[in-house]
Amino acid sequence: MPIVTSTEMFKKAYEGGYAIGAFNVNNMEIIQGITEAAKEENAPLILQVSAGARKYANHTYLMKLIEAAVIETGLPICLHLDHGDTFELCKSCIDGGFTSVMIDGSHFSLTENIKLTKQVVDYAHDKGVVVEGELGRLAGVEDEVNVSAKDSSYTDPDEVEEFVTKTGVDSLAIAIGTSHGAFKFKGQASLRFDILEEVQRRLPGFPIVLHGASSVIPEFVDMINTYGGKMSGAQGVPEDMLRKAASLAVCKINIDSDLRLAMTGTVRKYLAEDPAEFDPRKYLGPAREAIKQLVKNKIVNVLGCNGRA
Repeated sequence: MPIVTSTEMFKKAYEGGYAIGAFNVNNMEIIQGITEAAKEENAPLILQVSAGARKYANHTYLMKLIEAAVIETGLPICLHLDHGDTFELCKSCIDGGFTSVMIDGSHFSLTENIKLTKQVVDYAHDKGVVVEGELGRLAGVEDEVNVSAKDSSYTDPDEVEEFVTKTGVDSLAIAIGTSHGAFKFKGQASLRFDILEEVQRRLPGFPIVLHGASSVIPEFVDMINTYGGKMSGAQGVPEDMLRKAASLAVCKINIDSDLRLAMTGTVRKYLAEDPAEFDPRKYLGPAREAIKQLVKNKIVNVLGCNGRA
């Protein structure tokens, strides 16, 4: 089975009231942990790569690792560029074998965002690749994405029909209160489901994407803090809110910080307990297993896409 687009995945997810997990990848162990979990749960899967991860791991290495994942699992896997910020970056990924790209023009005016997004859509669709656009700005930090709280903004439902119609995008990322990174809320978590429901009313049947949707699992935060980290106040999106979003128009939920926390916490713990260890396999193996168990939980208890491959 070749790497696929998300088109059929999203159609089934919307109709079935569940979401597909879009997990950010950086190296072999992360890819293995995610894909082994998806195989065991027979779940469709989106592996996504940021511009920073692509620089770190090298495009060719990433492509071969994901091709190996397809061979090993037999699952429908979509390869997605997360937060592409230029036409040139999106074009490079499209030409290099990605089946989906995100063009993030949310920092521009609506007119400029439409112009840039349509340019990417026109090129991508000609190559059989799907495109995700974004309206509204999420606060927080993730790789090259850095938006302060004062510069963040909720998606305006009045703009969504014009944006989708004029650009031809295949899915739309909206801002309803999630944020990038592990420090998402001060006080009680809250998402603007009224905005999501209004967007769904205006774009019936259209797949919506939720960025910044890690739950920041306390177990791994505590593990990091216990073994030398400083993450007091880290708070993510409660899983029941994500389940509700998946039952509505949200067909793709992005998860990155939880994977980083699971890997880092597990490695910190292992090396603290055995500081003389120098074999990477000894501490990366447990980290890979932690990611696998984390993703299995997401697939079954948050996304609801188990058994849907």
